[in-house]
Amino acid sequence: MNNVTPEAMIQICLALPLVALLLVVVAGRIPNLREACTITVSSVLFYVTCCLAGHVFSGARPHWSLGDVMMPGFEIAFTVEPLGMLFALVAAGLWVLTTIYAIGYMRGHHEINQTRFFACFAIAIFAALAAAFSANLFTLFVMYEVMTLSTYPLVTHHGDEKARNGGRVYLGILLSTSVAFFMLAIAWTWSVTGTLDFTEGGVLATAFSEGKISQRQLAILFCLFAFGIGKAALMPFHRWLPAAMVAPTPVSALLHAVAVVKVGVFSVLKIAVYIFGIDLIADTHAGDWICHVAAASILLASLVAMTKDNLKARLAYSTISQLAYITLGAAIATEASIIGGGMHIAMHAVGKITLFFCAGAIYVGAHKSNISDMRGLGRAMPFTFGAFLIATISIIGLPPGGGAWSKYFLALGAVDSGKAFLMGALMISSLLNIAYLVPIPIRAFMAPVETPEEDTQDKHSGAGGWKIKEGPLLCVVPLCITAVGSVALFFFANHIYQWLLPIVQAGH
Repeated sequence: MNNVTPEAMIQICLALPLVALLLVVVAGRIPNLREACTITVSSVLFYVTCCLAGHVFSGARPHWSLGDVMMPGFEIAFTVEPLGMLFALVAAGLWVLTTIYAIGYMRGHHEINQTRFFACFAIAIFAALAAAFSANLFTLFVMYEVMTLSTYPLVTHHGDEKARNGGRVYLGILLSTSVAFFMLAIAWTWSVTGTLDFTEGGVLATAFSEGKISQRQLAILFCLFAFGIGKAALMPFHRWLPAAMVAPTPVSALLHAVAVVKVGVFSVLKIAVYIFGIDLIADTHAGDWICHVAAASILLASLVAMTKDNLKARLAYSTISQLAYITLGAAIATEASIIGGGMHIAMHAVGKITLFFCAGAIYVGAHKSNISDMRGLGRAMPFTFGAFLIATISIIGLPPGGGAWSKYFLALGAVDSGKAFLMGALMISSLLNIAYLVPIPIRAFMAPVETPEEDTQDKHSGAGGWKIKEGPLLCVVPLCITAVGSVALFFFANHIYQWLLPIVQAGH
């Protein structure tokens, strides 16, 4: 794509998910063609996104505008900067693997409405990329809401009473927080600055210096953004995330890694950097309240996760805790914490999608969803539980998992801020991560099965009597790739650090 301008690449990236949507609908009655179209388009999208990343990480900031909506200043526009580019790479790359996984899962579990599933998935990826490339708060808000509405049919996919109840909680919390807090925060920002554009160093610093907004008001505004972006799942506005676990596992993977929650924490981080500015937050202590809320969310969600026997429910509360790490990085507002938060978007995405892929493969392959029923199952599903162990190491923050680096920078940011209790919260959280994640692979590999007569055992299968009985190949291959990716990110972390460094240096 040497002859294609970066601005044109933005347009291509945003158009490709919509092309996938059209092809999925047209080819809906021919499953093989429908899914081939999705895989092809998602692969092309990842390639174009990588090409665009080369320009952005080299210093370019391509911009494309669709024009004002209703009044000047409320513009649908896109500008690609390093933080958004990193998020776009995560979303585009994991869309390919999630599509492959979804084919194996949806067919292996004989799910209905598969055309609708892949169509809504494409819209969600479009919204994620558009949010990543957003040039202003208005564009971000519009795409944030498109994400909410497009994923509702995915959450309620099964169509039963349980799915409808989960969908109501999902939609109710996300829409109510947007209307009550996010819209108010945007209007307040417009009233004191006269602009909604994302600007290096933030747009509120001038308003604060001119006395248009006080230190206390800045803290309140930061809280409105943090709670208004309900997809960041800060407590007490977190219940939508466990409620959404009624969806098929590929949807859970989409919610927790590829798009939905990552749009939330990405938005909080981007607003902290480009609306407030990290110097303003640090100097005025505008993020102190959210530091306490995020630290509480990290610990409380981890404690709740320890009580859950259902694997997806445990992973859901783990996600709430891990998302709060990124919000905490934004609220601490030091160079290290912002870089750590940005890195954690990628590190957590790859690690957590592996865990959910594994949960789905276990359900399809062994028909088990409760951790207490997985005794000895690792000997029949070694690839799945091996990948689970690798991703667990990354989520905990141990080498050689990529999460080790993001947690290191977050801890460094906590030390730089002088808030010792935040360092303590991060340390305790890592211990709790060990407590609720490590027993799962240990139980699977080392505990004896309670019923040796199960179909996971075969007296003619060789040493130990165990035979390999993994889930569908299209489920196992993606989870192995993402597990390897969790380790690869450990060695690739310096590149991500260099990519994110400009966003914390520009505003000084």
